[in-house]
Amino acid sequence: MPRHPEAAHHLRAIPGSVYSALAGRLARHAGETYPLHIGDTWMEPAEGCRMEDLRVAERPGLHRYAPVHGTHELLDAIVERERARTGLALEREDVLVAAGATGGLGAVAGALLEPGDEVLILAPYWPLIEGIVRSFHGRPVAVPVLAGEVAEAAGAVAAVERLRSARTVALYLSTPNNPSGRLLPRDWVEALVAWARRHDLWVITDEVYDAIVYRGEHTRALSLAPERTFLAQSFSKSYGMAGNRCGYVVGPRALMRELRKVSTHTFYSTPTAAQAAAALALAGAGDAWAEAARRQYAGTARRAAARLGLPEPEGSTFLFLDVAAALDGRGLDGLLERCADRGLLVAPGPSFGPYPTHVRVCYTAVEPERALRGVEILAGLLGR
Repeated sequence: MPRHPEAAHHLRAIPGSVYSALAGRLARHAGETYPLHIGDTWMEPAEGCRMEDLRVAERPGLHRYAPVHGTHELLDAIVERERARTGLALEREDVLVAAGATGGLGAVAGALLEPGDEVLILAPYWPLIEGIVRSFHGRPVAVPVLAGEVAEAAGAVAAVERLRSARTVALYLSTPNNPSGRLLPRDWVEALVAWARRHDLWVITDEVYDAIVYRGEHTRALSLAPERTFLAQSFSKSYGMAGNRCGYVVGPRALMRELRKVSTHTFYSTPTAAQAAAALALAGAGDAWAEAARRQYAGTARRAAARLGLPEPEGSTFLFLDVAAALDGRGLDGLLERCADRGLLVAPGPSFGPYPTHVRVCYTAVEPERALRGVEILAGLLGR
């Protein structure tokens, strides 16, 4: 029980920096820099969907609070889109507009977790999900399966079963995966969802990169088990709107009321202007942008993967690689510092699970040729 001057003890397990502790070095670096540590895009959103395109005269109340559930305009657009994608008879009540997928997943965690409850998280994973679970007094349990640990659906199911306990309440998966670039095969998703149903578990599925698929077909868990699945989605990745902080969650209607309680008492409502821009993106211009971005990203992904001697990613905007052979006595920190000395930042593997000798590279964070120059620096340091 902390008292002044202590903070809550559970926060000690949450790192303050997950993508790079060396980011401050870039401001002092003389010459070109390569900030490939954060998952973002160098591209601006589609014309007609930018903040500069919004006018108060056309959208009265643009700077007022939005409804805590989401604006009707955006809710209706999301419902239409997700009905088409999932085949489910969704309504507004099945959706919560959130402050990014991050805010939405926080609302899910707040609605599901009691202190000490465990969430099985397929690893490597998006780093913030670990902190989100801890913030709501849950216990994240990494299940390493996506960096080559298992080769088939049965192996993935066996891995989660080994780590299931009496306190397990949910399974989290990300596909297309951040950071590995893998697309979970249909038989994996089907098998994992069926396993969760057998054990009365919730399924939390993070699909924010579903528009960025290079090879294969994306499988939506929500369609397989709508009674227990929460889909987290964002406008950050598909539409280049990371700074707008707008996303949404689709889930079982009875539980969505509980999510809205959490969201109301954390971020209250998603920025009104961000919701307006998102609705414009869903009206059509955003999809053309997303397809052009996907093609652009695919070309950069192929070139970056080839230079680093890696298989081409199947989706998302990342490469995740084991750099153990290039580490000296200083370990991973030493390599990250050598990168930073050359103006390059990459994200450390331990942020994504039990991967002490891995790094993640985002090849879309800056313009393609600049990103590839950063990849060239990394390849040189790795002796590739």
